[in-house]
Amino acid sequence: MISSVAPYIGTYKKYTVIASFLTTLGIVANVVPYFFLYQLIVPLTQGVLPDLQFILLRAALIFACQAVYALAYSRGLAFSHISAYNTLKNIRISLKDRLEKQPLGNIKELGTGQIKRVFTDDIDQIELLLAHAIPEGIANLTVPCIVILAMFVADWRLALLTLAPLPLGGIGMFMMLRSGNALMGAYYESAKKMNNTIIEYVNGMEAIKVFNKDGDSFRRFGEAVKGYRDFTLDWYRVCWPWMAVYNSTLPCLALFTLPVGGILVLNGTIALSQLVLVLCMSFAIGPAILRALSFGGKIPQLNYKIAELEKLMNGSPVKQGSRPFEGKGYDIEFKDVTFSYRKGEASPSLQPAPQSSATPSPRGRAPKTPAGQVLHGISLSMKQGTTTALIGESGSGKSTLAKLLVHFYDADGGSIKIGGQDITDMSIEALNNQISYVAQEQFLFNTSLYENILIGRPDASREEVLDAARRAQCTEFLARFPKGIDTPAGDSGKQLSGGERQRISLARAILKNAPVIVLDEATAFMDPENEEKMNAAINEIIRDKTVIVIAHRLSSIKKADKICVLKAGTVIAQGTHEELIASSAEYQKLWQASNAAAEWKI
Repeated sequence: MISSVAPYIGTYKKYTVIASFLTTLGIVANVVPYFFLYQLIVPLTQGVLPDLQFILLRAALIFACQAVYALAYSRGLAFSHISAYNTLKNIRISLKDRLEKQPLGNIKELGTGQIKRVFTDDIDQIELLLAHAIPEGIANLTVPCIVILAMFVADWRLALLTLAPLPLGGIGMFMMLRSGNALMGAYYESAKKMNNTIIEYVNGMEAIKVFNKDGDSFRRFGEAVKGYRDFTLDWYRVCWPWMAVYNSTLPCLALFTLPVGGILVLNGTIALSQLVLVLCMSFAIGPAILRALSFGGKIPQLNYKIAELEKLMNGSPVKQGSRPFEGKGYDIEFKDVTFSYRKGEASPSLQPAPQSSATPSPRGRAPKTPAGQVLHGISLSMKQGTTTALIGESGSGKSTLAKLLVHFYDADGGSIKIGGQDITDMSIEALNNQISYVAQEQFLFNTSLYENILIGRPDASREEVLDAARRAQCTEFLARFPKGIDTPAGDSGKQLSGGERQRISLARAILKNAPVIVLDEATAFMDPENEEKMNAAINEIIRDKTVIVIAHRLSSIKKADKICVLKAGTVIAQGTHEELIASSAEYQKLWQASNAAAEWKI
């Protein structure tokens, strides 16, 4: 467990070492006063009253020890927290970097609720390990071990009597851990379900209200919350009795020492001073042992959380090289591309899938298409400076093909090249610099509209950002805001309409000025009043670029250099509008449906 976190401590490891030393010093300073107390009690057992100077000196030493304890222990915890929170920072940054390289399907499958829990709650729990369990555990175990050795020097019988409650407390802790571990998986699964359900409920509030689904949605919400409550109570119900056992026995190290030791003193077997010394030592180390063992109940939870983190951190990233873009031009080629979402997996398979019947194997066999495969041996070429439209019914594979080009996922088989260079040979950053991807639903951050456009090219000047906004036809709606382009977008861009958000995303693409443009339903929110503005904005983006357009509104892609018709993950026809109208029954059907939809009125 510690080894999995250690790489993220980095240069702050020395702070953990210093913290362990200081907390150990603090525990020693907290134990020593019991020896001074012993020195005060022993004369009284012999009928001798210590002189005032002796008493005052011991009192002063006890006060000094407590001051050292408070200072050393607090400074030790300060150092351990510096190390802990910097380690948590490093873990979060590393996890963010790894998530960015994961296939998008992995992230969507996790759900925003679980990702939020991992990034906040689960990582915060590791603070207990780094800031407390390591330094305090070392100190609270090391010092009692030394004191127990001193007990055996004083009298081995009294030492054994002092240690007698430990096995009973250990059994209680062992049973608690064993019982709790059996329910831990179900407990955390219920927490994951509750988090995802709450976020879904909040995000879907508009649809819930519009379709009057408050009852159904709240029922699912309530079931998730009650499920978490029930699993939590079941877990604690099993653990509570054993917690009571070890919490009541471990602090009471004098449980057997005091009565049995008293009998040994009365029959003359040991001296009263020996009993007093061992009792003082047992009072000194009891709280320390309990504090050390209290971390034992937390360790399995930390193990579980760290295992979850490691699963996220060690997930297979999308395949990428370290080379820059070295393509000759910007021709795009899909060759024998297959892709599948397989049932029960968090993301598309990262292993090469068997080739489909659409792409015969090298030995001439045509294996059966794998279950769940959505693209079947697609081969397409797109020339630099041309516009290629991908059309087809929903689920035909249009958007999947576009997402493979921008490397949101890895293809199961085949290759995708830009300018002759395979996209898996270059880094994600190098690929991203070559492509502007404008999707149907663009996310806007809760910063100013200016900063949202600046994402396209962070080093752009303000004049360049304003020019991109103008070319994307944003001027009209920006004018209605008192702050203009400096107006906050609101959560997920709620200050703007769907069409306005799309024009902001088009401004990003204009500012980025990438040589390859992918428009995935980029005109989905276009209304008749804004159609001219949207088309003008898109024309600004695609000028002299290699363009891939995905659209249901076929009138918008009628002039494309090439139109590819997809059906069930296969390209069934390609050509110009005129060629397809004359030769493709599927295209004719789609064209007629698109025209009928455009003419539909209430």
